[in-house]
This record gives sequence, structure tokens and C-alpha cells, in this order.
Amino acid sequence: MEQAPYMLRDLPSEERPRERMIKYGAGALSHAELLAILLRTGTRQESAVHVAQRLLSGVGGLRGLVDVSLDEMTKLKGIGPAKAIQLKAGIEMGQRLAKTRLPEQGTIRSPEDAAELLMEQMRYLQKEHFVCLFLNTKNHIIAQETLSIGSLNASIVHPREVFRAAIKCSSASVVCAHNHPSGDPSPSPEDIRMTRRLCEAGEIVGIDVLDHIVIGDGKFVSLKERGLM
Repeated sequence: MEQAPYMLRDLPSEERPRERMIKYGAGALSHAELLAILLRTGTRQESAVHVAQRLLSGVGGLRGLVDVSLDEMTKLKGIGPAKAIQLKAGIEMGQRLAKTRLPEQGTIRSPEDAAELLMEQMRYLQKEHFVCLFLNTKNHIIAQETLSIGSLNASIVHPREVFRAAIKCSSASVVCAHNHPSGDPSPSPEDIRMTRRLCEAGEIVGIDVLDHIVIGDGKFVSLKERGLM
């Protein structure tokens, strides 16, 4: 009876690459362990980690994987066409990622910057939407999220929802915005009270609320400029 291939699950749990990755993160794994996760199985005599180690040794290290062909890879015991294709696909993804640049980041320097970004998105909405722009320490936008959608003329958001989202994306500061479906951006007493609650909560968690913009039909109001926060 033919012996089954040596599986990663046959290794002690502390030596299994997948378990180590879950516990310690991908950065803790060696090149061979990362390759072994892609290979999944070894041979009858060797684990996937050992096959990966032989592959790296045979091509001169991780950099050599870029130039090795599928035919050359499949000549190594334990690597058939399917595994070779998986490895080459992973290598190609890594190369493409290395060439990919982050999209140009929007920067919020003034209320006008925030209003310009959000006006066309929000001016025609029939319900109130509460949106946050999350910024890094250089005021570059790192995320935008709609946190609440209200009724025809009311949107309710709790500070914990705002700062939970801000902490999740490691934001240094936040610009809040919501629309008035009536088209009139004049802030209501509730808008002012909510903004002050957000500012107080931001002081506690160390995330600045830079402004709260109310979007109307082609017009906006900055509560910061009005001295209302």
C-alpha cells in the first residue's frame, strides 16, 4: 500500500507553519515555512517545509524563485505542475504588489477641502447620512465611512461609533459631515450638541475632531468656522 504524502498536519503543532502564522503572524515565518503553506503537502519522506527548503537551496534562495521556470521547478521531487503553478502565481502576486503604489491621498487643509470632496456625494441624498473622513497625522485621508443613515430629517450617531471606526483605521483625527435633505445647511441645536459630545469624547481617546461640516444643496456650513465646537 502506497504511503500518503507527508502532510503539514503530521508535524507537531508548534512546528506547523499555519498554526505559527495564526499565533505569531506571517512576519515570524521563515521563507521555507511560507512556501510550505503554498505547497500544502510534501512527499512520502519529507514534510512540505523540507521540500520548500530544498527548493530554496536549489534555486539559490528566495530571489531565485523569480527566475526559475515551471519546468525547472517541477524537476524537484515533491513539486508537480499544480504546486509549481501555485508557487509561480504567488510570486507573481508579490511582484505586482511591489510595483503597486498607494493611490494619491486626499488632504484636508480647510473646510472647503472636505466640502468639495463630499458635496456631490451628499447634496442630493433624501435621508441624512453621517459620514466621517479619517485622517493621519499629515491630514491625509486614510478612510471614509458612512456611520449612520437617518430618516428624512434626522440622523443619529453615537460617539462610540465614530471613535470605534477611527481606532480601527489608526486615525489621528476625524472630520465629520452630514447632509440636510432640505438643502439648507444651517446647523440645528441637535447638530451642535452632537458635535460638542464628539469633541469631548475625542479629547478622552486622543483623536481630534477637526470639524463638522453640514452639507446642503450646493452650500455648506463649518461648525468650526462658526465657533460652535
